[in-house]
Amino acid sequence: MFKREFTKPDGRKLWLYSERAISENIVATNPTHEPIEGKPHLRWHPLRGEWVAFASHRQNRTFLPPKDYSPLAVTKSADFPTEMPAGDYDVAVFENLFPSLDLKADSAPDLFVPTRPANGSCEVIVFTQDPDSSLAQLPHSRVRTVLEVLGERTKELARNESIHYVLPFENRGVEVGVTLHHPHGQIYSYPFIPPLPERQLQFMKAHFDKHKRSLLADLVVDEMRAKQRLITTTDSAVAFIPAFARYPYETYIVPKRPVAFIHELTPAELSDLARVLKTVLMKFDALWTRPFPYLMVLYQAPTDGKAHDYSHLHFQIYPPYRTKDRLKFLAGTELGAGMYVNDSLPEEKAKELRAVEVHA
Repeated sequence: MFKREFTKPDGRKLWLYSERAISENIVATNPTHEPIEGKPHLRWHPLRGEWVAFASHRQNRTFLPPKDYSPLAVTKSADFPTEMPAGDYDVAVFENLFPSLDLKADSAPDLFVPTRPANGSCEVIVFTQDPDSSLAQLPHSRVRTVLEVLGERTKELARNESIHYVLPFENRGVEVGVTLHHPHGQIYSYPFIPPLPERQLQFMKAHFDKHKRSLLADLVVDEMRAKQRLITTTDSAVAFIPAFARYPYETYIVPKRPVAFIHELTPAELSDLARVLKTVLMKFDALWTRPFPYLMVLYQAPTDGKAHDYSHLHFQIYPPYRTKDRLKFLAGTELGAGMYVNDSLPEEKAKELRAVEVHA
């Protein structure tokens, strides 16, 4: 994989990646001529025991512009600057113009609850220059490159001692909050371990301490033995709807060998993981006559400098669908009580996905 680093006119960083050598003639651009000043900060939630980010400058960010005028569209002229420079490359990563977390944040209001600057980072990863494509539609080699880039960025961000967790994710579809149509994801870096990953890691550690084995690896063995909820599998990666799924079509994509970070996978394992990921996303889209909306999260180990032998990287995909013709979003018991109600069975939804014929 080839890589080049640029500095945008407003001072933000841009990284380009490709399976081929990248031209020296590419010029970094950005959609505005003036830098956007934002001072995000954190406030402590005393009833939940967690930090909440406040970033009011994000109210001015772009929301669903026409694709030809998207800030992520490739630059077509000097009069229409965008985030994506013209040139031959595969994947782009750049610092978000409207970050919820910012390493340069240096202030927070003085309140009766603890506050602190929201020191972290928010990066955008653009999977392709084609605004009409999607991660599922990209060739296997490009999906593999995307995963390799996520590993490279995680490793680079982890070098900053103030970053304790790196969370790559993709919002796909307006139903789950996407504000730009162009195929892209984000990479958030936190100065703490967020609550949900922290809770997962607690149970991973407890299982590892008791059995000296990865909790997720044991779940993979159980699901492969049961077979009812499997979607697809290769030599080193597997996709399944877990027996305890809280959502219809909630899918786990897991390397069979426990590793903490995606950059620790061998080339063959990375290729298998890309194949399984692409297959699942293709099956989702083939279920209906419309693109499938989802939130996809990559969970890895913390980057706090401590040992996390019990951690096992994996993707979790959260779709909003309940049935083929009805959407389900979080409701009172999910948001209010934290208890999820799944109106379907994991076995039924896994059977539907297995039956979808795709060629990844």
